[in-house]
Amino acid sequence: MHAPDDSLASFAAVLAGELPGQWSSQYHPDRGDNDHDELAVDVWDMDQVADAMAEYSLDHCAVLTRRVDGTRLFVMDRKGHDDGFLIAAMAPKDLPIEAFRDVREPDGIAVDADPFHAAKHVRLRLLPRYDQALAQVRDNASRLAAALADEQRVVMTWSGEDLVAAKPDRDDIARALTEYGFTFDPSRNVFVLSDGDSARVAASVRAAGHRLSELGVGVLLSRPTGRAALDITPAQRPAPPTPAPHRTR
Repeated sequence: MHAPDDSLASFAAVLAGELPGQWSSQYHPDRGDNDHDELAVDVWDMDQVADAMAEYSLDHCAVLTRRVDGTRLFVMDRKGHDDGFLIAAMAPKDLPIEAFRDVREPDGIAVDADPFHAAKHVRLRLLPRYDQALAQVRDNASRLAAALADEQRVVMTWSGEDLVAAKPDRDDIARALTEYGFTFDPSRNVFVLSDGDSARVAASVRAAGHRLSELGVGVLLSRPTGRAALDITPAQRPAPPTPAPHRTR
């Protein structure tokens, strides 16, 4: 079998340079404690890579990361064979576990020790399976978020020239409001968006609503009779404005 350290690290480094786009390679050596569980748990495979990890100890590995979107690939020795490696996709961390239900894993591949040939197999076999599985998971996540939005909403109402929302119970919802221009008014126990420019108010509401939807929270915008409706038609998401000085924690 190949050397336990240099060959895998070198293979992964060359492979990263041969894949489409910009990829980085990080080698995780054997530190004597076989403590690579935090990486192994994200391996998105129920075939030969999962079988290998169940049968053999994971003493070292490498992780390739695509810079543009954070896509990760896991590389380990193909133990029990004279040479070669196993490569599997890693599940993204930013999606709920429930979204992976009933989605077939983009099972990994076995390759020989030639990183140039391996890059071709990753590009033509593994990455297309990963993209298809990820699209299904993201669709599931969107459906889950929509279902949750029916159960929890942030209601925004007008109070004079201010747009106000009751203080939420969740800190992540409060952060989403403050990131897009709302400030907390402790005297009224509400979040307030004050801006005379209706276009900027609408942009802040759109951006806050986009972020809240990612958290599984809906937005209900009400207005008193006689006030012109804000144009909150989804548009390109603006950059967050400068955070307000008052925040809840």
